[in-house]
Amino acid sequence: MLALWPFVAMAAERGTVTGLPLPRFVSLKASEANVRRGPSLTHRIDWVFKHRDMPLRITAEFGHWRRVEDRDGAGGWVHYTLLSGVRTVIVQEDMLDLFARPDPGTMVMARLESGVIARLSECVPEWCALSADGHRGWARKAALWGVGVDEVLK
Repeated sequence: MLALWPFVAMAAERGTVTGLPLPRFVSLKASEANVRRGPSLTHRIDWVFKHRDMPLRITAEFGHWRRVEDRDGAGGWVHYTLLSGVRTVIVQEDMLDLFARPDPGTMVMARLESGVIARLSECVPEWCALSADGHRGWARKAALWGVGVDEVLK
């Protein structure tokens, strides 16, 4: 029973501003976003995210600011208007097979290179439905960054 309590606490954590779960995934709405050291325009810009639709994980909220991190753990504070609830993922495995259905025995619809950003439409326990560059199919969730291990989306 003791081993379960950290997971229960994590699932119950909510943002103080939006009331939405923390952490959660979003995408970068803008083609460029300043990443600041703190949650205001007076804080120094540490770097700039420059890839529209890049998936990010929100880890904290403060007013109109969201603390985010990318798949490498790099991050900082970004104004909420630069973020979107549209879900995307980054392919982490080179030449990832995109199957017709969530079953490795079905036809391969496409192969995605490592680093490709794909739009996420649905997830079941071990698979997610993706679309990228006009191709659609199902990929193993373990090969993607931008979706929680236990996350199910309909």
